[in-house]
Amino acid sequence: MSITVHFIDPDGNTISAEAEPGDNLLRVGQAAGLPLEGTCEGQMACSTCHVVVDAEWFDKLAEASEEEEDMLDFAAGVRRTSRLSCQITLGEELDGLSVTVPADAHDARRM
Repeated sequence: MSITVHFIDPDGNTISAEAEPGDNLLRVGQAAGLPLEGTCEGQMACSTCHVVVDAEWFDKLAEASEEEEDMLDFAAGVRRTSRLSCQITLGEELDGLSVTVPADAHDARRM
């Protein structure tokens, strides 16, 4: 079963991507061409993969760890439903997940 994730890019465009259960949201977003840096390889040494989860989906995610909450303090444009995409593992319950990539997102791979 594939999972559809809807990313709203910094320009307001919706980009839908297909994923498999167990896939990492950061990797799915990067494969879809979104400007999510994620240079720490999921070790939470940065906040460059910050996304804002649509409110209707936020409570379906596993709770953020204290470490993730601390890292979000360093992200620009944080909202109540902000998360680090490197910490989100996709499951069937997240089919249709919608997240926004903040306007100040950047991707060091493109610099």
